[in-house]
Amino acid sequence: MTVHHEHADAGADTAAPSEQELQKIWNGVVGRRSFLRRAGLASAVALPAGAVVASSASAKRRSKSSDQPTDGDFAILRFLAAAEIIESDLWSQYAMFGGQATKDRPTDGQNGAYVAALENLDSDMPQYISDNTDDEESHQAFINAYLMSKGQRPVSLEPFRTLAPSGATGGGSQKRLTNLKSLNVDTSWYLRYRAVTNPDFGATFGQAVTIKNQAVISISDKETPPGNNAPVPVPPDFAHQRMQAIANSAGFHFAMIEQGGSSLYTTMSLRVTSVEVLRIVVAIGGVETNHFSLWHDKAGNAVADPLDGVKDPVTGTFFPNLNTGSEATQTNLILPEPCEFIPGLPDCSVVRPTIDALAGAKAAVKALTADGLFDGQSGAFFTFIKRLAREADAAERGV
Repeated sequence: MTVHHEHADAGADTAAPSEQELQKIWNGVVGRRSFLRRAGLASAVALPAGAVVASSASAKRRSKSSDQPTDGDFAILRFLAAAEIIESDLWSQYAMFGGQATKDRPTDGQNGAYVAALENLDSDMPQYISDNTDDEESHQAFINAYLMSKGQRPVSLEPFRTLAPSGATGGGSQKRLTNLKSLNVDTSWYLRYRAVTNPDFGATFGQAVTIKNQAVISISDKETPPGNNAPVPVPPDFAHQRMQAIANSAGFHFAMIEQGGSSLYTTMSLRVTSVEVLRIVVAIGGVETNHFSLWHDKAGNAVADPLDGVKDPVTGTFFPNLNTGSEATQTNLILPEPCEFIPGLPDCSVVRPTIDALAGAKAAVKALTADGLFDGQSGAFFTFIKRLAREADAAERGV
């Protein structure tokens, strides 16, 4: 729920732009129209014919230089590559425990009890998890390949792969970058996307469900035997309650990670100069948003009949029924509500937040650290990832 929100001052006095500033803005519009035409969306921007002719010489002068990635563009891509490597690491763990085994992913879905608990949220969860993992792995491979194609060094986090995997069935033996054994999952996104207020203007939101110090994968075959099924309603015995609470928490964590990616890519796109790099950022960012929408839907099933009432016997994490008659928590309202966006204009359904302080690279590192995802990582890891974040946030859109 919104604790408070503040509108940006739409009535503040501002000086009229100079002729040179107007020309600069117009040149940017022409450049964007060129991008839209190449993307098959020329009809989305209708410009007067005379204006296009008058600006054509300027657009041609800009065409070659504007498509060359800048140092800032490369800094953005390096941070995004690191973010995708981190995502690939956590998603591959989820896939090994609860994904769908195929000839291409033969080690997925190893923990039967975890799979069964996930299927209580949706019968297609294993397939979705494996598909999401494929996507993230393709993102990090592509961005690194693009960097290399431009003579840039790829990003590697292999020196920081030092965390011990879970000892439960599905954990495997590979050392990890991320820790899924005890997380503090931020569930404020659930309320944020149902609100008419926007964190970009100061709105803040509480937690839909309190998930602290919570495992999101099985950490012990002794307490959660891998062969257990997961009937609905969930019986009150320790093993079933514990595993279902772990799976429910994972469902909220899936959405938390992907909504963060949705905001991060949107925010980074505002700093990109090269049209080619912009294409990469917005195209991958769109998939992150698609992921979020999917997991938003599945998380709602953890807080609705028949799974409401599940309580982790170890951590006390409790999943209430959020269908209380209020649209602020109604579980089948998964599409973003229109909210304040541009001061003085009508509300609009948008990704939120999209300002640097809340959704930039440094904000992403801060959020993932608070999540507990990096618990056990070295000081060298934080030094490295924070440097990438600073460089990405320092990128400035070219003129």
